[in-house]
Parts: sequence; structure tokens; C-alpha cells
Amino acid sequence: MCLAIPARVVELIAPDAALIDLGGVRKEISLALVEGIAPGDYVIVHVGYALARLDPQEAARTLALFAEAGLAAGTAQ
Repeated sequence: MCLAIPARVVELIAPDAALIDLGGVRKEISLALVEGIAPGDYVIVHVGYALARLDPQEAARTLALFAEAGLAAGTAQ
């Protein structure tokens, strides 16, 4: 089973890379598979790649479910 996680883009650090935040954990990811991402956007992340932009309300719901299940810390802001 694969798990993709919603994360908030904090900073664009290269044309095809970004720094994301997930519950206080920051990680560099690739944006090679998506276009038009800006700081503040939420993306679905799997194995270091953003797969798609995600609606902020959907990100909040998904992160809340993950936190409730004990799978991820934090919630969407």
C-alpha cells in the first residue's frame, strides 16, 4: 500500500523544488510533476514528489483524519 500525504508548500527553492511543512517537519520535495505551485499551496506528496495541488479545505480534512488516526502530527492551517 502506498501513502500520499497532504503538505503545505513553505518556500520555492528552485524552479522544480520546494520546501514543505507537515506538522512542523520540513522537507525538500520535487515539483517536477506539477505546475504553478506557489508558497501556501497544499500538495499531495509521495516519495519526495508533489503529485497534485490540493484544495486547502480537503487538506485540512485529510490531515485531521490522519491526526485522529495517529498517522501524522498537525493540521492544515
